[in-house]
Order: sequence, then structure tokens, then C-alpha cells
Amino acid sequence: MNIPRLIADIGATNARFAILKDGAFSDARIYMVADYDNVADAIAAYLGNFVDGDRPLEAAFAVAGPVFEDRVMLMNSPWTFSISGLKQQFGFSALHVMNDFAANALAVPHLIATDLVQVGEGAPAPGAPIAALGPGTGLGVAGLIPSSTGWIAIAGEGGNVTLAALDSREAAIIDILRRQYAHVSAEVVLSGPGLVNLYESLCELAGRPATPATPEHITNLYPGCEPQCREAVALFCAMLGTFAGDAALTFGARGGVYIMGGIVPKIFETFRLSAFRERFEFKGRYRHYLSAIPTYVVTHPFPAFVGLRTVFAGRAS
Repeated sequence: MNIPRLIADIGATNARFAILKDGAFSDARIYMVADYDNVADAIAAYLGNFVDGDRPLEAAFAVAGPVFEDRVMLMNSPWTFSISGLKQQFGFSALHVMNDFAANALAVPHLIATDLVQVGEGAPAPGAPIAALGPGTGLGVAGLIPSSTGWIAIAGEGGNVTLAALDSREAAIIDILRRQYAHVSAEVVLSGPGLVNLYESLCELAGRPATPATPEHITNLYPGCEPQCREAVALFCAMLGTFAGDAALTFGARGGVYIMGGIVPKIFETFRLSAFRERFEFKGRYRHYLSAIPTYVVTHPFPAFVGLRTVFAGRAS
């Protein structure tokens, strides 16, 4: 029997849904989180597109936050839900929930060459750990390690480690941000809101007022744009390189570091020419170690869906 399954990638800004059937996903739709009071309303809106006979019987969700017990709280979002409650409400025989970057990491072994663009040199070491990270509304991080039974995802909250400065310019920015945030984490800079934080801090350092800005405004680098926008994007890419190098060292990710999330693919040409790779390798005596590790930008539009598909691997589709 071909069983339709609901898969969802639920972030702080967007909730993405699709149907998994015969090993492939279809009917992908994206809903704005701000348009719905809770996750159940968004699920109901999506399922309203199907007649009863086509409704999914099982589900798997990737969510932007830690998953420990039945009650799930999304980070950077007001949404919270009960796994058992949603299962009962929508009549799912099974509902699997995992961290979104765990799902993204699980996708990596199943991506093909056209889903990736390499930045810098290096080649993946066969069977070595992998790191996946990505700035979006927040900053997600996960590891992937091989085992005798297949790949195992390590879900963490690495985006909330303390942000380190490489030079006095970055230290001055962190000092400014410390007035607003009790803890200046990597996510405070390496995210969509983080781009705004960078821009506003640079305006303060330049002694000029910041104009109301969005990440889209800041990354729109046209001739004559504000120099603080240009520097904010340059610093974003460079500091992401330092962070990605830290992730590679932490996980021993000689299988590669994969950059996901909504921001980097949109600024890829700027990113490719930035200091990202230089900063990735700039780790003193570990430069040689890191220079051998490849870094990729993932261009697949729904990598979490690919990862969620592994939940049902080997079961009737």
C-alpha cells in the first residue's frame, strides 16, 4: 500500500509542508508563521487542500528548536505544541519530530552534485563526520557521524555558543551588542536579524544614524549603497567562516561542512568572493587540517524534506 505521509519543516519565519509518497515529495507549499496563531492552524490550512482519501496517515516534522519530550517549543517563534496532541488531533498513526538541522544533516548523504556549490578547495574524507549549519531567522547547527547501521545526526544548539571576535573591529561590534543582549551568541550576528544588528552597530561606530533596515535591504548591494550595508555583509560572511571552522574542528568534520539556511544562497556571488573560506581556514596550526575540508553551499530548496524522508526508509511507502 502506498501510504501518503505529511512532512514539514517548521521554522521561525516559514512553515514548509509537502506530501511524501513512493519515496518522493510533492505538493510543497510554504506558509508564513506570522499568518497563523499556532502550528495546528497551519497544518489544517495545508491539509485543507486534500480530500479525505488523500490525507496523510503518518507525519514527520523538523522544527527550529530542541526536541526532548512531548512539549515542543520553537525558538525565535511563539509556536509551541504537544506531539501527542497533534497526533490525536489529525489522526496520525505516527508523528516523528526532530530538530530541523538534524533533518538537514541527514539530507547530506542523499544530495546530488546539482544540489551543491563548493566554495574553496578540499575533498570529503570517506566515512568521516559531517557538519551542517545555516543562518536564517536563527543559526542552526548539527553534526552527522557514521555508524555500523548508517548515519546518526547529532542535534545541538550550536548557534547559541558565545560569539568570539577575531580583531578589534569585531570586538567593538560585540561591545555594542552587549548593551542590548545579556549574552552575545553567534546567532546574534549570524542570522537575518543578525545582519540588522551588524548594520546598526557599524552605523554607531561610524557616528551616523541607522535607517530602518531589513536583511533584504542590507544584502541589496548596489553601487552607491550605504557602506555600512556592504561592510555588514562582508563581516557576516567572514564571521560565518570563523564559526564554520569552529564547527569543523568540533565535529572533526573531515567529510565536509555544508552551509544551508535561507540567507547564503541568496547572496552566493558575494559570499563566494568573500573572506569566508580564508577565515574558515584561519586556525593557526590547524590551517592545514581545515584546508583539506571542503565547504559547500546547499542549493536544494527543501533539504529538511530529504532528511525527513530517511525517517521512513525501509518501511512501506
